[in-house]
Amino acid sequence: MPTPTRTRRRSTWIAGGFLILMVVVSLGSLPWTLGSSGRAAARFEAANPAQALQPPSWGGSHGLLGTDRLGRDVTARLLLGSGISLVVGFAAATTALLLGTTWGLAAAMAGGRVDAVLMRIVDVLYGLPSILLVVLLAVAMDGFRDRTGVGSGGASGLLLDLATLWIAIGAVSWLTLARVVRGQVLSLRTQPFIESARVVGVPTGRIVRRYYLPWIAGPIVACTALIVPMAMLSEAFLSFLGIGVQEPLPSWGNMAAAALSELNPVQSRWWLLLWPSLLIAVTLIALMVLGESLRLTIDPRQRDAAT
Repeated sequence: MPTPTRTRRRSTWIAGGFLILMVVVSLGSLPWTLGSSGRAAARFEAANPAQALQPPSWGGSHGLLGTDRLGRDVTARLLLGSGISLVVGFAAATTALLLGTTWGLAAAMAGGRVDAVLMRIVDVLYGLPSILLVVLLAVAMDGFRDRTGVGSGGASGLLLDLATLWIAIGAVSWLTLARVVRGQVLSLRTQPFIESARVVGVPTGRIVRRYYLPWIAGPIVACTALIVPMAMLSEAFLSFLGIGVQEPLPSWGNMAAAALSELNPVQSRWWLLLWPSLLIAVTLIALMVLGESLRLTIDPRQRDAAT
């Protein structure tokens, strides 16, 4: 009978293998998705109205996973969209990781009024709808770009579009992480090994690096792993509102949003919504499984309790 540890390891390998496969396939398919399909446009954006809304076909000429309303290959768009969605998710999570860890550490280490002020700011931001803050930040950054003319089109425009997304999403995704980090640090401050380090004169920076960060790494990893799927879902919502990744560039979010308009009681183009939704769901599950496994591996207390 499989033990909990063996089952967890197997799930971790499956989840990690899926994510690695997604990255490898996304990068490896770039020459194909960005290459020509016999027309002037790249394969992911090449429209063929004669082949519009064709269902998946293993041997057809209109693509393995079907075509969309403009006759574009859904397979090529999913492959390119996977890279865009994953970049936005991981970059936003990295931004939230840096902000949340720094904020939580600063509040816990300073204490007193500084701690109170910093956490009241977090409480105020918590009381506001997070998606509204993301929309406002994204609109503000887009407005700044329009006024200054920075990154208008081309590769620089694409990079700035993605940067706008992950900065806006990451800037509102760090609140829970800041609370977790602060709570963990406050619980460790009274531990004997921390008190002993202070008594012998160990510098604060070394105490943070040597003691605090290793002990709170588990909860940090778990929270960060949950931020990635949340950021991907936020990107999908922003794309639905017309603020995120814009046509003709694909992302799983804007592909799912576009597919909703094709659903009707008469003829449902199920493949347009199924593939991006399925990839989003499987990726979210894999990230959550991997994050939980990393948390149990890094935190000895949680690892022992799980076994």
